[in-house]
Amino acid sequence: MKKTGSSFRTVFAHIVLILLSFMCLFFFYVLIINATRSHADLQKGFSALPGKNFLENLKNVANDGSFPMFRGILNSIVVSGCSAVLCTYFSSLTAYGLYAYEFKARKAAFTFIMAILVMPTQVTAMGFLRLVTKMGLYDSLLPLIIPSIASPAVFYFMYSYLQSSLPLSLVEAARIDGSGEFHTFNRIVIPIMKPAIAVQAIFTFVGSWNNYFVPALIIQSKNKMTVPILIATLRGADYMNFDMGKIYMMITVAIVPIIIVYLLLSKYIIAGVTLGGVKE
Repeated sequence: MKKTGSSFRTVFAHIVLILLSFMCLFFFYVLIINATRSHADLQKGFSALPGKNFLENLKNVANDGSFPMFRGILNSIVVSGCSAVLCTYFSSLTAYGLYAYEFKARKAAFTFIMAILVMPTQVTAMGFLRLVTKMGLYDSLLPLIIPSIASPAVFYFMYSYLQSSLPLSLVEAARIDGSGEFHTFNRIVIPIMKPAIAVQAIFTFVGSWNNYFVPALIIQSKNKMTVPILIATLRGADYMNFDMGKIYMMITVAIVPIIIVYLLLSKYIIAGVTLGGVKE
């Protein structure tokens, strides 16, 4: 009976996982299929078979003078890549500082960071826009990158990871050996935090890549627009010149860098989520 019950649970779990995988991948399949079809074919309805207009749709998007696709992808790569690096490094550094050092304002600092975590971006949007304008950074990519240094959500994840993975005795041993604080962090702590950093790098990269609200407030020039803004520009095109095939092609091309980043860092996801690491 026990073997029968265990087998049933295994089969049921596999069925659920297959259904969930199908639901997740089906929309990607539809996206790729629609990217191969013409606007006229798309108006006829859904088709499970690919069309013959993949290269034509790609050429139409790439050669559209009013739509700098490759420039937009480059802008998004720069913004998302820099944001991921700055966010993960400085969040790890902040988490290490609050975890490894004892000082009077430690609890107050932690509470303050957690309070910022629950504050929505829209609340501070107008103040942020005025600050950016006064600093002369309006219509620039810098306001999309620099604020990523302060990320309460990533800080909390890193802090939790350090609590489970970094014994303070290791830090004390490094200090006794004469290691400087930044040397200890960069050479000892960072390697231990590599799984958590990889996971948060993926999340930060994807979040920055898909961010539409802040770039829409800051960016005006077409050569500085990121992918979400460009896709919205396509969607708002003149109905007579509207080409659904171009939109599906642009979205398909836009997710390629995300997939590449995920594939490069995916091996760290399980280790990061389970918070595995060095134990005392």
